[in-house]
This record gives sequence, C-alpha cells and structure tokens, in this order.
Amino acid sequence: MLIAIDFGISNTDIVVNDNGECKFFSHPTNEKINERFLEKIFSYIDIPADKFSLIGVTGGKSSDLSDEYHNVKILKVNEVDAIAMGAKSIFKINDGLPFVAISAGTGTACIYNDNGVITHLGGISVGGGTLQGLSKKLLNEDSSATLEKLSLAGNRTNLDSLIGEVVNDIGSLHPEITASNFEKAKYSDDHSNSDIAASLSNMVGEIIGTISYLNALLMGVSEVFFIGRVANLEVVRTGITDRLALANIKGNFDSQSGFGNALGVMFFLNKKS
Repeated sequence: MLIAIDFGISNTDIVVNDNGECKFFSHPTNEKINERFLEKIFSYIDIPADKFSLIGVTGGKSSDLSDEYHNVKILKVNEVDAIAMGAKSIFKINDGLPFVAISAGTGTACIYNDNGVITHLGGISVGGGTLQGLSKKLLNEDSSATLEKLSLAGNRTNLDSLIGEVVNDIGSLHPEITASNFEKAKYSDDHSNSDIAASLSNMVGEIIGTISYLNALLMGVSEVFFIGRVANLEVVRTGITDRLALANIKGNFDSQSGFGNALGVMFFLNKKS
C-alpha cells in the first residue's frame, strides 16, 4: 500500500492506494506537522504505518519531517510539483500539453506545466481561508456547507453594483459584470445574511477567476484546471467562470479536486514503487 498526505493550512488530505484502489480521507490541520501528527493520521485512517511500503508528503512544513517513519521511507514532494501532477491526474491531461493549474485552497496558487517543466507563476492570499474568515466576522459562520446554503438563497445584487447600473459601456464588459463588490453596503445595513454570503462567495470567486484568466493569457493557453475545495462551492465557481468568460478562457472542475495535491503526491509514489 501507498499513502499520500497533503498538509494544507486548513485540512490535511490523505489518499491511500491499496492495489490500485484509492481511498480518501481528510483531517483538520490542527497542530504542528511532526511525528505526533503523523501518528494521529495513521490512527485516524485506522491503518498502521508499517502496512505501507512508502509514504509521500507535501505542503506545510512537511519537508522538516524525518526521512523515515516507523522504518517506512518518506518521499517529500514539492507542492508546486504536486499541484501540477494532481491536476494532470484528475483531468487526464495529455502528455506534452502545456497547461495552467490553479490550486484554490486556503489561498490560491498558480502553476504552469510545459511538457514536464513546472513553473510557479505566483499566487494570491485570497481563497477558502478568506471566505471562511470573513464569513465568521460578518455572519458568525465558518462552515462551508452552511455558507454555500446561504449563498444559494441570497441575491448578491442587493450588495454589489453591476456595470449596467453605473456606466453605459466599458470595453467588452457586459451589464451583469460586477463593477464593485459590496458597494451598496455603504448605503444601508438592511441586508440579509443570505445576500451577504452570496456577495462574499461571488467576490472570492471573481478574484480567483481574475488571477486565473490573467495567468492563462500570460502563458497562451485557452483553459485552466482547478484543484482545491473552494472552487467546488457553486457560488464561488460561478464567480470564477464569469471572470474566465471575459477572456474566453475555459475552466475545468472536478469533484475530486479537493484531493488534488495528495493525488499529485500519489503520482510520484507510483513512479517510485
């Protein structure tokens, strides 16, 4: 058996490969990444470490771990490489095809893979952590599931000013594009939690979508591939795709994208085993 572990800021994602069958686990990243936390992970998945032939890790301070755990070798994978190969594995991207992958997790990272040459294009500090943190302050709610439910019931245009409301024509922007997030909030405090959640989720999506299409244009590709959980929230995803559409860039999403980095690590474990 092989085990791939991605130590994210918020969640630690785990993929176990047992003779080609993958099982998925997630555990809060609620303490330092060390042997004690590894022990907790193996207890959580209820499989002893010595059952594995190889352990793979990425993210956080995982490079500070020892090279072995319970006499099992640890393969340390650079997070940029994990993002690239995770996206390639999930979306079955053809060998040799250049692509941009966006890791939309607690923050957002952008990478470019050109026939195996992987480049970190940069990133932004806006992501799922921003969404949950602001939601906690504005709504006293940090559950993604609850925030999604609120967002779907809300109307962001009660808080956001749209292009069609404030100007006649501006370049190629259509009237339904956001001119200013939360701009109407300065005029009134009478807004529902659902409207606030919808505006907040959309804003995070628009920011991620903007950095995504700019990097796609920079690298000359017509589509981008998303891994990470926040891009799978429906209202966030709509904000992303609306921004991508401004540049005619296609966004690719998948239900397994939350385990993208761990699946990228698994790619390297399979090569080693």
